[in-house]
Amino acid sequence: MWCERERRATITSQAVRTVTLQEMKREGRKITMLTAYDYPMALLVDRVGIDLILVGDSGGMTVLGYETTIPVTMDEMLMMTKAVTRAVKRAMVVADMPFMSYEAEPADAIRNAGRFVKEGLAHAVKVERGWPSLPCVRAIVDAGIPVMGHVGLTPQTAVLQEGLKVQGRGLDAARRILEDALALEKAGAFAIVLEAIPGMLARIITSRLTVPTIGIGAGPDCDGQVLVLHDLLGLFDRFVPRFTKQYADLAGVIRDAVSRFREEVTEGRFPDAAHTFSIDRETEKALLEL
Repeated sequence: MWCERERRATITSQAVRTVTLQEMKREGRKITMLTAYDYPMALLVDRVGIDLILVGDSGGMTVLGYETTIPVTMDEMLMMTKAVTRAVKRAMVVADMPFMSYEAEPADAIRNAGRFVKEGLAHAVKVERGWPSLPCVRAIVDAGIPVMGHVGLTPQTAVLQEGLKVQGRGLDAARRILEDALALEKAGAFAIVLEAIPGMLARIITSRLTVPTIGIGAGPDCDGQVLVLHDLLGLFDRFVPRFTKQYADLAGVIRDAVSRFREEVTEGRFPDAAHTFSIDRETEKALLEL
C-alpha cells in the first residue's frame, strides 16, 4: 500500500500537452505512451499516469479484426477516439490518421484532422512517413492542430510494399530516415515516432531533434517509448513483433475465467444462492398459489 501511495504521489494531475513533452525532453524525463481503443482501457491507462495515449489504427487489427491497418475507416477511428477521450483526464490523446485520410490533398488532411479534434475531442493527430507527408503536416499544423510524425517502419505503406521489416540498416536508408525526421520537425511536428530502426540511428536522430522522439523497436535512447497495449497485456497473438515486451498474459486469465463460467453453468453450479435475489416467505407462498 505504501508503494502504491508513493507511486500515485509522483503522478501529477496536470494535463499533458505539447509543452509538457518539450519540458520532459529538456529535463531528460522519459515519456510514456500506450495505445487504447475503448473507454475501460483508456481509463486504466490514464489513471496510472501514462503521458500519451495513441488511438492507433492498430485497433483495426486488435479490436476490429482486420488483417492489416489498411481497411480502417475514419468513422471507425472516430468511434474509438470518442470512447478514449471520454475516459481521459490527464494524458494527451493522439489519434492516428488512417490510410488515405490525408495523402491525397492538404484540404482532406485538414478536414479529417479537424474531425478528430472537433468530433473525437483528440488533442493531436499522427501521420506516417516523412517527405511525402510534409504538405499535409504543414497544412494541419497551420490549421492549429498538433501533429505527431512517424518514420522508420510505417505500417500503412510497408504492408503494401516490402512487409514489416526493420528499416535504416544501410547507410542510405538511415540517412533518409534522419532527413525525414528533420523535415517533419521543420514542418511543425511536435514529436516523432521512430519505429523498428537500429538503436544507434535512433540515438542520433534523438540527439539531432529538438522535439521528442518516441521509440517502438528503436532502442533505449529515444525520449520516450510506446507499445501496443494488447501486445503488452498478452491479448493479441496473431502478430507479435520482436521488440514487444509482454508484461502480462491476460489472454490466459480470460480463457480460464470464461472456461470456469462455462463449466459452472453447464454443471448447474452458477448462479448459486449468493448470486440469486430472494423474496420474503409470505410473497413466495402467495406466488406458489397463483
